[in-house]
Amino acid sequence: MQSLSKAGKILWTGFCINLAIGILYAWSVFKKSLVIDYGWSNADATLPYTVAIVVFAAALLIAGILQDKIGPRKVLILGTSLVGLGMILSGLVASPIALVLTFGVVVGTGIGFGYACLSPAAMKWFHPSRKGFVNGVITAGFGLGAVYLAPLTSQLIETLGIQYSFMVLGAAVIVIAVPLACTINNPPEGYQPEAPKNESLTTANSVKPKDITWKAMLKTPQFYFMWIMFAFASSAGLMVIGNITSIALTQANISDSAYLVGIVAIFNCLGRMGGGILSDKIGGVRTLMLAFVLQGANMLMFGSYSTEITLIIGAIAAGVGYGILLSVFPSLTAEFYGLKNYGTNYGVLYTAWGISGFIGPVIAAFAVDTSGSYTLAYSASAVMVGIALALAFMTKPVGAAQPEIEQEVALA
Repeated sequence: MQSLSKAGKILWTGFCINLAIGILYAWSVFKKSLVIDYGWSNADATLPYTVAIVVFAAALLIAGILQDKIGPRKVLILGTSLVGLGMILSGLVASPIALVLTFGVVVGTGIGFGYACLSPAAMKWFHPSRKGFVNGVITAGFGLGAVYLAPLTSQLIETLGIQYSFMVLGAAVIVIAVPLACTINNPPEGYQPEAPKNESLTTANSVKPKDITWKAMLKTPQFYFMWIMFAFASSAGLMVIGNITSIALTQANISDSAYLVGIVAIFNCLGRMGGGILSDKIGGVRTLMLAFVLQGANMLMFGSYSTEITLIIGAIAAGVGYGILLSVFPSLTAEFYGLKNYGTNYGVLYTAWGISGFIGPVIAAFAVDTSGSYTLAYSASAVMVGIALALAFMTKPVGAAQPEIEQEVALA
């Protein structure tokens, strides 16, 4: 009973830490203030956020390697400290280049270090049949950040100004997230999590997989299928998430559409939790197939959304579809390649998300610049999601008996 209590504490502590460091979702508010109050160009005001996404993805890979070697606590303390410090430093600078360094590099690194440690630590405390549930809860915290951080940041800027807002939020991260990070650790050697009571152990994730190194992982076709699926499907989601207010103005002449951002955020969170739980029941690949069908259908129809109600439906579908990806791909990585090297393995796979952060916005910008509408972006996204769906049908579980990896599995 004590171990289960400890597992629950680790899970919900991880959720709260992600909730605190999900500061990326507040950038649209900062950007608006930088453009209006400081007179920055849209490009200058977007650059710190863009750099933060790239650095986030790169830092997650480095942190994954570190936490596999030294455990999650030290890496997590460093990550949360960097987020808080980077935000405080951002309040002390006033130029685009300086903000790229303080927010883009320092905060981006901190978020990557923090985000990388929470899922692997939590999954080790729970039975393998709960990997999807664990990832759903942990990643939901990060996705839920937009629901409270955007209005909170807006209120802070209105009351204190943008520089003090950076510092207040940074101080809050240090006061809240750093102490929580000190409580995260891996289970003791030989720990065996209890199986869920009153439940059949024939669920998709109930069997403990072989632990496979990243080098062996790169020799499996499943990794490349997953990488392409993650990059293409995430691109479609990020394209909508990053442009939903502009889409509303272009297609439905709705100028006050900030509420759509909140709708996407809420259903992104629900998609993460629901997708994680569903993947425990029917398997990660099947859950991804459902997400791809939802995303593909939504992309094919998005060009026809010209009313408030249809845009709300489109925002809900986009949020759910994208959220499922962020909970299922981590679980699938653990399901296919084990937990011992999970931090490194998922860090390598997560580079696909970093690439998607470029693909989606570039496609959207090209479509609008060349045609004045997002139709081309929807079509391209539908094609990418279709490719992801086709690859999902080809993706089978990794077996240690595969000749190209069985030798390295023995060394993992």
